[in-house]
Amino acid sequence: MKDSFSKNSIELHGQILEACELYDRDADDITVVAVTKTHPAGTIRTAVAAGYHNIGESRVQEAEAKIVDVGRIARFHLIGHLQTNKVKRAVELFDVIQSVDSLKLAEEIDRRAAEQGRMMECLIEVNCSGESQKYGVPPEECLELIKRVNDFPNINLTGLMTIGPNVDDEEKIRLTFRQCRTLFEQGENFVGDQFDTLSMGMTDDFPLAIAEGSTMIRVGSALFGPRES
Repeated sequence: MKDSFSKNSIELHGQILEACELYDRDADDITVVAVTKTHPAGTIRTAVAAGYHNIGESRVQEAEAKIVDVGRIARFHLIGHLQTNKVKRAVELFDVIQSVDSLKLAEEIDRRAAEQGRMMECLIEVNCSGESQKYGVPPEECLELIKRVNDFPNINLTGLMTIGPNVDDEEKIRLTFRQCRTLFEQGENFVGDQFDTLSMGMTDDFPLAIAEGSTMIRVGSALFGPRES
């Protein structure tokens, strides 16, 4: 796996540089979250040794075993849907929760963070594609949720996250990312300079996300190959 990972990592870096050159972006402004869901704990060690210090996982229970195994060797991002009954453990395990999609969930994160005496970094997930199978707050409700969550004393609200539509139409994908960027820019007016993370783009569409202003991409199969069952 290490040989193929090294090759994939070089290719990914080249693709990021190419996209940044094409769309007049600075590659240093793009953070890569290496998504290790369905891969074993050793994959996290391999990624961190190669310089990927942000690791993404989708499920609390799966991530727990791996984080306990490898220790706090990276910043761990929860990028999947979070149920309120899993919040306590998520706040204990993760450094960033990217998938805040309701006021109820934010309230529970704030409560659990207060119990643990910590400030929890969060992103609001927006369903800009409008696809029913995706989670996220509807775009028309995003700004109100930003205002409400920003008031919680134990949440550090640092940006937005979205998932591109499952289509081949590049312009439609870009429009979705553009909408999220617009919401992000409006959110900056409420939150201030700490609101600096726009998490958009995955393996299949991250160059388009970079074109539309993404500062963070979430990449799994481009680095590690197909997901393991």
